[in-house]
Amino acid sequence: MPAASPEATSQELTIRPLTGPDELGLFLQLSYLLDDELAEDLESGRRRPGWMWVALRGERVVARIAWWSRDGDAPLLLDVFDLDDTLPRPEGEEAGLRLLETATAAVVPAGAPRPEYGRFVPPDWREDPATRESVEARIRVMERSGARMLVERLRLEWRAGTPVPPDDGRLRFRPVEGREDLLALMTAVMEGTLDAHGRADLASGLSAREAAENHYDEELALYATPREWWRIAELPDGAPVGFVIPARNDYNPVIAYIGVLPARRGHGYVDGILAEGTRLLAAQDGVDRIRAATDLGNAPMAASFARLGYAEFGRAFDMVWD
Repeated sequence: MPAASPEATSQELTIRPLTGPDELGLFLQLSYLLDDELAEDLESGRRRPGWMWVALRGERVVARIAWWSRDGDAPLLLDVFDLDDTLPRPEGEEAGLRLLETATAAVVPAGAPRPEYGRFVPPDWREDPATRESVEARIRVMERSGARMLVERLRLEWRAGTPVPPDDGRLRFRPVEGREDLLALMTAVMEGTLDAHGRADLASGLSAREAAENHYDEELALYATPREWWRIAELPDGAPVGFVIPARNDYNPVIAYIGVLPARRGHGYVDGILAEGTRLLAAQDGVDRIRAATDLGNAPMAASFARLGYAEFGRAFDMVWD
């Protein structure tokens, strides 16, 4: 994108939502890797024009912001926030902050918690000066609004044709037999968890059971794919070891959640559990890739994904408002 002209930067800033899907082209003046999904998201109701805002100088978009939802009823995630990186840093960040504050006040219901901000970035985003400055500019604006960094995550992908180890017989797998069957294990794996979101739930005062119930009800229960895919891993004598939740979200097959009970950690069982979830998804029609993510600080889980042939293709960070 060419550098902004003096005339463009001196014009009054206009902040407003899109008037309808026909203004998507205006929103696309700035770019981000989710752009290819926006039209379908609008059509499906996962986004609304009123949740997609722009900051304009004349006809030039200098910042944009958008929220996403699974069902369109209420914004669940702030996942698009872009600045015109050709503008001088103070001016660009000030426009972004004004857009963020104005749009949030209009989109997020009064008294409701602000949705988490999630951003996808290249795996080597710190190594390229221009990319690093672009990413850090968005972080600075979010921090000025009161947000804080929660976690950086690895984005991982298994591709069809990548070998998956056969079942080695150490574990046996059975389908989940209902909500309580899985919740009991989800509650147990909260002990000593390395997952930043789980740790944040516990730090907020939630019990392990409450945190597990929130995760189940707000994410796992909303997947439309069969719950018969969900697997609990047991030792040959029937003692539980862990579980894996293979699913398909609105865009990809995913390993939605995987956990190993505290007493079973450190024995290599996670590889067998991950392999089971991968085999199940890979056997479905038309699956050419499986996506997953794990916290950068969760070294044991990251190592297991690597052993199973999941390659890092990106990073993501999540920021929250307390």
